Amino acid sequence: MEDKNVKTENKVTAPPVANTRGYKITIGIMAVIIAILLWMLLFTNEKVKVVTVEKEGIEAERMQLQTEFDSLMFQYDQIKSEYGDLTDSISAKDSIILANAREIKKLLAKTHDYNRIKRKLNYLRSIQQSYIDQLDSLYTVNHELQEKLEVAQKTIRKEKTRAQTLSKEKEELSKKVEIGSVIKAYNVQGIAYHLKGTKRREVETKKARRVDRIKICFTLAENKVAEAGKRTVYLRIARPDGEIIRKGDGNQYSFMYDGHRLQYSMKQEID
Repeated sequence: MEDKNVKTENKVTAPPVANTRGYKITIGIMAVIIAILLWMLLFTNEKVKVVTVEKEGIEAERMQLQTEFDSLMFQYDQIKSEYGDLTDSISAKDSIILANAREIKKLLAKTHDYNRIKRKLNYLRSIQQSYIDQLDSLYTVNHELQEKLEVAQKTIRKEKTRAQTLSKEKEELSKKVEIGSVIKAYNVQGIAYHLKGTKRREVETKKARRVDRIKICFTLAENKVAEAGKRTVYLRIARPDGEIIRKGDGNQYSFMYDGHRLQYSMKQEID
């Protein structure tokens, strides 16, 4: 057999041009989609960051407003405690402050309209300042009145003490004058008489059973302290048993002396 050289050739078939173009278009579209998705992701992240920052800023602003509100209310409570009962005199303004405080508290809890809250806080701050000014004025006036009252009370106490001293001195002087103005009697003599005969002639007697009439004579001492004028002289004659001889037991037969009511036997008015 003859040797034959046989050459074998392998032929590679190229893909169709249309299919290659389709692949390229698909890859391009996918790349665009991926780019769009990456852009959207980045945009979303940025938006989330902005929203987060805005939210944090809003919360910080709310906290600041809340702090201002709490500070105002704390100051209000301190004022109430410091001025005490004086705040009762301006209760109308007190009720306005409390009403605005309740409204601001509701706004802080339910709304993000912080401009409105700021306006309310500024209004509350102005009312509270007016409240403080009015209380300061009342406190100053009250303090001045209190000082004047204390001075007046000291003066009254001083005058009262002086009046009591003068009254006591006057009473003592009156007692001295009363004692000094007593008109004393001396040379007192009593003579008993018996009325004798039809003419009722007086006859001096020493026997008690015969006594019909008694004459008392005495001299009143001079006293320059006593006021001039008429005086009633009361005479008391006592029996041996101490009983006062008198016309009757009624008050018309008695007189007051040194706080006691005494019966008298006879009386006579002298000048």
